[in-house]
This record gives sequence, structure tokens and C-alpha cells, in this order.
Amino acid sequence: MKVEPLQYGPSRREFLQRCAGGLGSIALWHLMDSEGRTATRARRVTDPAPLQPRVPKIAPEAKNVIFLFMAGGPSQLDLFDPKPELKRWEGQPLPHSLTQHLDLAFIKPTAKIWASPQDFCARGNCGMEISDALPHLATCVDDICLVRSMITDQINHHPGQLMMNCGVSMVGRPSMGAWVNYGLGSESQDLPGFVVLSSGGGTSAGSANWGNGFLPSSYQGVPFRSTGDPVLYLSNPPGMSRRQQRARLDVIRDLNEQRFLHTGDAEIASRISSYELAFRMQLAAPGLLDISKESRQTLDLYGINKEASKSFGTNCLLARRLVERGVRFVQLFQKGWDAHSNLNKNLKRQCGITDQPTAALLKDLKQRGLLESTLVIWGGEFGRTPMVENRQPGRPDSLGRDHHRLAFSLWMAGGGIKGGHVFGRSDDLGFKVVEDPVHVHDLHATILHCLGLDHEELTYRHQGRDFRLTDVAGKVVRKMLV
Repeated sequence: MKVEPLQYGPSRREFLQRCAGGLGSIALWHLMDSEGRTATRARRVTDPAPLQPRVPKIAPEAKNVIFLFMAGGPSQLDLFDPKPELKRWEGQPLPHSLTQHLDLAFIKPTAKIWASPQDFCARGNCGMEISDALPHLATCVDDICLVRSMITDQINHHPGQLMMNCGVSMVGRPSMGAWVNYGLGSESQDLPGFVVLSSGGGTSAGSANWGNGFLPSSYQGVPFRSTGDPVLYLSNPPGMSRRQQRARLDVIRDLNEQRFLHTGDAEIASRISSYELAFRMQLAAPGLLDISKESRQTLDLYGINKEASKSFGTNCLLARRLVERGVRFVQLFQKGWDAHSNLNKNLKRQCGITDQPTAALLKDLKQRGLLESTLVIWGGEFGRTPMVENRQPGRPDSLGRDHHRLAFSLWMAGGGIKGGHVFGRSDDLGFKVVEDPVHVHDLHATILHCLGLDHEELTYRHQGRDFRLTDVAGKVVRKMLV
């Protein structure tokens, strides 16, 4: 063997020096791409229409989503999941074997069982049992799929709401509506692709429930008001004509484009898109809120003529008008379901606010041929315990229920969901799921599937890894689909 050629090869230092140039070039490209300075990335972030409709790979059953979010955690035991066995156990604590590892927000695991005072009976052709607290929804049960086996990881409101809306319990992740708009865009070019309507006050997790997280801000939810300008300061000030506004925006756009070429910041492209959308909204949005042309029959159907249901009923009607105009994702937030005490009084009040408008929305969508393409979801961040919470001893009317994550109910309708169907089962005390558990990740995977999106492929690269709404879990619950 001749060793002379090896003697004249590069030294280790020379070899590393030669490699450094190549590795440095790769690192430089990665940094420039993350800042939007490569050609491929630049084309993506300067997209003039980030909400342009996109065709999903899977044939979709639903084109739009209306999510009626009941913030606070409605009691499934008093609305959707009858448990006659609770009457036999009333006044007794659960066995220690069931509660020894139980996490509760306020009460102790030794709290006593409290049977629901509500009456349940079979409704509709399907014979679905729901509470007499929901007489209007009872007329729609043949169109809904009632899930009695929901599970979440969180027992408190803020993380629980983030879990249900964003798939994780931490702030800073994109909400479901943002993910859907990122994946599909919107068919409405004159309104946001994701609109938020609120009633009953603010939610615990606030705007994080409809935020865009690390996605471009074009995909975040836009809160609308139900009266006046849908968005504050949307109208031009006195003396500002539409022509002047257009000229002003053109100048701002030119300046923003110059800044983008210098920095490559994706948020500048989103800002340009937002200004253009706001300009188009100045014509489209006022007509959206003008419900004066709706028939008296329609207004009465939604309960807008009643003080209790006026606000939520108006939001439900606006939700229908929004999906008619192509808005991809509409979310209604109704606060007030957190009944640690006075549950019966709270239940009567909240059902008086929401029951009639919710049923009206389903009937109106169906009558207009929109329910087949609109997925309607109703639910909160978790349910309530079968054990009583008694913050005012000696007052039977003050009884309530604590937060419960191990078994709660939620329903869906339209958009590829099997109507007149009860899915999953909790045990005889409503304490744990014993059949067909549906985790929040499974719910999200199923919703995305109805829209034609594969939850494992809907990803976004951020800080060196691919993120998705369902994190690293979730499966499509096909038994709930038509």
C-alpha cells in the first residue's frame, strides 16, 4: 500500500475550513428564509390575497362553521345526559376508589352526590333524551349528533377555553378558526374569513380564544359588534371621501411594500392585506348589520323581540347572514354558564337566552339549504360534576356544581354530521366516560375532516418544528359522520 497520496491530502483544519463555507451558506439561507428574504418565502408572504379560497384534498361535506361556544361549562347532567341512578346515590359521597386521583377546581372529592332536578324525556323521531330546560332545541334533535363522551385535559376556565379553541392550554397558539382560514381561505373577499360575536360579557381566555398565534395575522378572528359599526372606526371620519381614502391607502401600501422589501417581515404583508380588507368592508359590513329587511317571522323565530334572547338571537341571525356571504368560520361566545351556586336559577336564565335562538339558527339554515354545508357546534370548555357544590349551607336553592373534565356533552349538526344520533356514554353517575371517548383533539380532527382538511397535514413551521391544531394526537371520529 502506498501512503504518499495520503500525506499530501488536506489536513483536518483545511477540511473543516472548506466545509465551513458550505455549512455557512446553508445556515444563511435558513435565516434569510425565516425572515422572508428568499424568493419562495417572499412570494408566500407577499400574497395579496391570503384568504383566497383553496380547494381541500378531501371532498368536504362542510364549507362553513358556526361554533356556539358556551363559556363557563354547561352542566351536561342537567341538559343532555340523564342519570336516574343519581337519585339513588343522592346525599352520599362517591367511593374512594373513584375519587382518590381526582382533580377538582373547588370542591373536595368527598362532596356528596346531587341528582338533577330537571326532567328528561325522549324527543323527536330518534327518541333522543334531553332536558325540559331546552324545549326549543328539543324540536331539532333529529338534526343533531349529541356527544355524551367528551373529555378534556383541563379543569379551569382559562386553560380549558384555550384547549377547546386552540388545541393546547397555553397562550400563543392559533385558534381553530385561524387554522381553518389558513387551510381553506374564505369565499368572502369583502368580510373577514373569521368573525367573532360575543354576548353575556367577556370570556376567561379573552382574545386568545380567537387569536392567530404564530400564523400570519390575516387569519385571526375579527370581533364584530351587533349594533353600530361592526368594527370600531370602520367608517371614514366626516369630510373623508372614499376617493381620498383610496388615495391614502395607496400611499400607505407603497410605503409598506418598500419596508417589506427591506425587512422581509411577513406581518407587513398581513398589514397590507388588512388595510385592503378594511377598505372593502366599509361597503359590505353596514349592510350585514341591517336586519330591517328580515321578515317579522324571522325576527320572532330568533327571539329578537324578547329582552332575554335579543342579544344572542341577533348574533345567531348575524351568523346565518355571515355564512350566506361566504365567511368561513363564525364563532359566538355566550358567557355565564359557570354555575358553582344557584345552578337551577342560572340554568333557567342561560337557556332562556340561548335555547330559542339556537334552535332558530338550525331551522333557518335548514330551510335555506345551508345546513348541509354548514357545520354547527354547541358546547363549552368542560362539564360539571355529579357532586354538589354548596357555598351557602342551609340554602337548598343555592346548590351548584364544580368543573368536570372527565365526561361532558357537546353537540354538532349539519356539514356531514349524522343527525338524530347519540354518540358515546358516561357511567351511571356521569362521572367517567365508559364508551367511545372523544378527546378535544379527536373533536378537532373530526371538524377539520368535515371541511376537507387532514388534521395531520394541516401544519405550519414555527421555531424549527411543524405545528398543527391537534398537536401530536387526534383521530377522526367516523361514527359521527354520515
